[in-house]
Amino acid sequence: MMRHQFIAQEVLEENPTGSECEGSLDRLLPTISTGLSPRKRTTSQCKSEPPLLRTSKRTIYTAGRPPWYNEHGTQSKEAFVIGLCGGSASGKTTVARKIIEALDVPWVVLLSMDSFYKVLSEEEQLLAASNDYNFDHPDAFDFALLVHTLRKLKQGKSVKIPVYDFTTHGRQKEWKTVYGASVIIFEGIMSFADKELLKLLDMKIFVDTDSDIRLVRRLRRDITERGRDIEGVIKQYNKFVKPAFEQYIEPTMRLADIVVPRGGGNMVAIDLIVQHVHSQLEERELSVRAALASAHQAQPLPATLSVLENTPQVRGMHTIIRNKDTSRDEFIFYSKRLMRLLIERALSFLPSQVHVVQTPQGQDYEGRTFHGKRQITGVSILRAGETMEPALRAVCKDVRIGKILIQTNQDTGEPELHYLRLPKDISEDHVILMDCTVSTGAAAMMAVRVLLDHDVQEDKILLVSLLMAEMGVHSVAYAFPQVKIITTAVDKKVNDLFHIIPGIGKQLGIQYLGFCPAVKLNSRE
Repeated sequence: MMRHQFIAQEVLEENPTGSECEGSLDRLLPTISTGLSPRKRTTSQCKSEPPLLRTSKRTIYTAGRPPWYNEHGTQSKEAFVIGLCGGSASGKTTVARKIIEALDVPWVVLLSMDSFYKVLSEEEQLLAASNDYNFDHPDAFDFALLVHTLRKLKQGKSVKIPVYDFTTHGRQKEWKTVYGASVIIFEGIMSFADKELLKLLDMKIFVDTDSDIRLVRRLRRDITERGRDIEGVIKQYNKFVKPAFEQYIEPTMRLADIVVPRGGGNMVAIDLIVQHVHSQLEERELSVRAALASAHQAQPLPATLSVLENTPQVRGMHTIIRNKDTSRDEFIFYSKRLMRLLIERALSFLPSQVHVVQTPQGQDYEGRTFHGKRQITGVSILRAGETMEPALRAVCKDVRIGKILIQTNQDTGEPELHYLRLPKDISEDHVILMDCTVSTGAAAMMAVRVLLDHDVQEDKILLVSLLMAEMGVHSVAYAFPQVKIITTAVDKKVNDLFHIIPGIGKQLGIQYLGFCPAVKLNSRE
C-alpha cells in the first residue's frame, strides 16, 4: 500500500528583475504572417500541480522529492518535460490535470504559456484597447524568456514566473517563484512554435478537438465567466481564433509524438502517456545514500572543516550531553551553550573589513565590520536544525530565517525534500545552514543543493552542526568543496542505522526538541 504524507512547498512571490527578453519570428515554426486581431483574456498564472491544499503562498503535495543529484552534488537527472499543444478551448488543461492525477507522483509543475505574453508598448496598448492587437500571433509571446525559464526549471533551478494581466496588458509586480519540478507539463496554443522550445520537450502531445466543440466551449466560458454576448464571441472566433488555429497551430500537429483526439475524455491515450512517463522516471531513479556510505573511506579530513577547539570547557559540555543519564534540563542548558559557541565560531569566517570609529573619549578605534553586499541569512534543516535558531538570533540582530524539511523515506532509505521556505532574494546572502547532527551527509547535501538551485553561491554557505560523523564531513566536502563546515566535534563511525557512534543518542531528538516549538508539517496515514 502506498504511503501518503502531507508536505508543503512554499511558493514565494518575487519582484521581476532584469530586462525584457525579445523574440523574433526567425526562430518560429511555421513562419507564416497574418493580420489577425486579439482575443480578450483576464489573467494568466503559473500553477504548481497537483495541489492538495492551496493558499496564496503555499501549495501542499502528497509526497517528498527524492534526490535529483548524485554523490558529487551535481544534477544527474533533469525534470521530464511534457509539451501540450492544441487550439483554444481544446482541453489542454483538462488533459494536463488528468495526466497529473494518473501519474500520482510528487512535485509536478503545470506551466502555462499565457504567463509569457509580451509587455505591450504604449502604441500596442492602444491597439489592444481597440481590439486591433493580435494576441494569437507568435510575436505576441516572449519566447526568449519562456525558453530561458523552462530550461532553468528543467535543470532543477528555482525560476521566477511572470503573472500576465490582460486587463492592463502587462506583467504584475509580483512574480511567482517555482522550484522543485520532477515533471513539468507545459501547455499553450504555441507550445510547438519555437525551435529552441521544442528541444526542451521530452514528450510532445497535441490535443485534437473538433472545432465545433471548441467553439461551444468558448461560448460557454466567455458568456458565463467574462460577461460577453454571443454575437461578440462568434465574431471574435471567426475573425481571430479560427484563422490562427489554421495558420499557426494545426500545422504543428505533425511535430507531436502523440495526438489525443477528444481531449480529456480520451482515457486510453492518457493511460498510454502515463505509462511512458512512469517508465522514464524509473530509469532516472538514484540511490545517493548508498553511494555516500561506500565513498571517501580513510581519507584525511578536509581543509574546509573547522572544529571548535577542544578546551576543557568544550570537552566537559560534551561529556554532559553525551551521557545517557543526563537530565533533560542539563542537556538543554549545555547544548545551548555549545550552540552559542558554534554560531560565534561560524561568524568568524564571514568577510570583514577595517572600520574606524571614535570612542566617547574622542579617540579613534580601529575595529572590523561585516563586509558583504547583502546580509546574513540562517536556514535550518527541520526539525533538529531549528533548535539552533535561538543561538543565531542571539548573536545576529534581525537575522532572516529560512526552513527546509528533509526526511528519510523509510522504504528506500533516501532523503526526501518535503518543505521549503526561503527568504526573498537569498541569492546574494551569506547563508548559515544549521543541522544538529550530520551522519552520512545525505540531508545536508540535499539542503546545500537546494540553496545552489536558488542561486546562492557555494562559497557563501556555512554548514553548522553540533556533531558530525567523518562520513558526513567527507560527503559534503567532496560534493561541495567551497562550503565551509563548522562543528564542535567529529566522531569516527556510523552504524548500520546511520547513527553517529559514539554520538549523542536519542537525547538530541527527544530532550532538546522538547523545549523547542515544533513545526507540525508531517502526518501519516
